Amino acid sequence: MVATVLTAWRPASLDPGELVGDLMAALEGGQLAAPLETQESTGVLPIGVVAGHSGLHPASGLADPGAVCPNGLRELDVNTRVANLVVQGLEAAGLEVDLLEEWDPKLAGYRGAALVSVHADSCSAINEDATGYKVAAAVDTAVPDRSQRLVACVADRYGRATGLRFHPNSVTLDMTEYHSFYEIHSQTPAAIIEVGFLFLDQGFLVEEPDRVARGIVDGLLCFVNNEPATLPLESLP
Repeated sequence: MVATVLTAWRPASLDPGELVGDLMAALEGGQLAAPLETQESTGVLPIGVVAGHSGLHPASGLADPGAVCPNGLRELDVNTRVANLVVQGLEAAGLEVDLLEEWDPKLAGYRGAALVSVHADSCSAINEDATGYKVAAAVDTAVPDRSQRLVACVADRYGRATGLRFHPNSVTLDMTEYHSFYEIHSQTPAAIIEVGFLFLDQGFLVEEPDRVARGIVDGLLCFVNNEPATLPLESLP
């Protein structure tokens, strides 16, 4: 339904990024004749967006800021800003969206059209190749085809929007065995993205969070609209 509405509204010349921008402008200017139908009236599943490391750990009751750079920049701050911008972009496109915390109780059995968890990579000076992004799905999922298509869409569109290098060969077990993958409903396709390295990519992540978020929004629109996407294999090491 959402794909049909968006396709009907969208001029053929617009790519997903332009679509979000035009929809945002239309919403701000009151140019849409009527709001898109909501989940309650149509049964359409929402999209879940997790702000990595946000909220309190249920066992310790403490906050986990993730990676912390020498200048005080916290991964949590980057994740939260990007996740909020992703939610705004998806809502501007007429989609139902849930902003979730890392240990959100709502993740238990969460049923969605898709779920993406936003994180950032190390702030350590690893080497000159430690720049770029990673996207992964669960190593063991009940919906492998949809999960891999979600990964392909997000990886493809994120690379286009940001120009960063794709790092599929450095995906870690912390990503493929990410705890939320095993908390959500088994039929919810899910992915985790490391949007960049907090060391070499810090300037980009801090100064251009709109481009970071746009890449994720475009990837999710690619997925829900069933658009073609391929993993950016040309960027493999």
